[in-house]
Amino acid sequence: MDKRTFLKQFSLATVAMTPMMKALATTLDGVAHVPPSQLASDEDFWRSIRKSYRLKVEYINLENGYYCMMPEDTLDAYLDHVKEVNYHASYYMRKLNVKNNKIIRQKLADIAGCDFNEIVITRNATESLDLVIGGIHWEKGDEAIMAEQDYGAMLNHFRLMEERFGIVNKRVSVPNNPANDEELVKLYEDQITKKTKLIMISHVININGHVLPVKKICDMAHKHGVEVCVDGAHAFAHLDFKLSDLNCDYYGTSLHKWLSAPLGAGFLYVKKDKIKNLWPLFAERELEEDDIERINHTGTKPVHVDLGIANAIEYHNIIGSERKEARLKFLKEYWTTKVKDHPKITVNTPWDMERSCAIANVLVDGYNCVEMERHLMNKYNIWCVPVNRPNVNGVRITPNVYTTTEELDVFVNALKEMAQG
Repeated sequence: MDKRTFLKQFSLATVAMTPMMKALATTLDGVAHVPPSQLASDEDFWRSIRKSYRLKVEYINLENGYYCMMPEDTLDAYLDHVKEVNYHASYYMRKLNVKNNKIIRQKLADIAGCDFNEIVITRNATESLDLVIGGIHWEKGDEAIMAEQDYGAMLNHFRLMEERFGIVNKRVSVPNNPANDEELVKLYEDQITKKTKLIMISHVININGHVLPVKKICDMAHKHGVEVCVDGAHAFAHLDFKLSDLNCDYYGTSLHKWLSAPLGAGFLYVKKDKIKNLWPLFAERELEEDDIERINHTGTKPVHVDLGIANAIEYHNIIGSERKEARLKFLKEYWTTKVKDHPKITVNTPWDMERSCAIANVLVDGYNCVEMERHLMNKYNIWCVPVNRPNVNGVRITPNVYTTTEELDVFVNALKEMAQG
């Protein structure tokens, strides 16, 4: 390969579609007139999406929330990136990496709905959010508010700030079925004092799929002069939204979950005028205080992962955010509706359908969550994850776009058999 060909291949301004992706795009052109809510229940259409994935036959995978495998085209492109970066080695790192990183950040900014200069690529949501939690200029007595149901890694980092700087951590407990958005807004507002510096909220609570009214909480907090950091690990490429809709100050997410990007990909968004407020984890060269790259220096990293993000975005855009959210919500409603009135089955996810999407949590009487997870796998070949947290005790169920209603029927029948004893 000559230099000109190589440079063209590694220019990510556009991503060439493979034959499989072209076929998928053609299929979607044929249903462009169909409303997403109607297409959501079209099993023939979603089987065509399923063909993009290589799936294990040994079990039904209902645990896509931790890490969802890449579609085959994304995986093939990612492996090509590994080979080419390895082949060109330092030439790629010194000559092309910076340019391609900016191109990928722009692609992320386009679908996230923010400015390119407000977003950086990270490894995951934990890294993103801990850069904020650990980067705030804390002083002794400062207060932070969060929820018992938030992700453990971030709660642990707040504890570290408590031990290191003497901050005060205040936890609320989010009800599974609030009466309205105002109940949730008040839950956080009641904890605010003159010493409150930061509120962290989950866009989607990872253990049960509860979608919080992020903008309303952010608007309330800002009236009190309080910043808001949003854990979006389970919202990005799952819900159809733009960061500009949320009015948050900081937003961190993983891309190897609902975007199906290569494992070890995420991003951090920081509102432009908030960048200067954060200490970097690792020192960077001298940059302007509002340059977001100042807080993203981690040294040499596996850039082929970043390259794979561009391919994942292309696949996601072909399906479309609105179609994807509609399908994921349909799948959750499909199985939860079949068990919600069973006297021995408890769904720990809001019944208000606007408060959840793909993720739900369920428990059968007579089982604890660990026993339930093991029984589902050992007897029914269903893979899920046990969760035992405040207000939420059961197994978390996270289907994805390739999941079929037939697979969910197997799961529903398993729940009913287990409930019978």
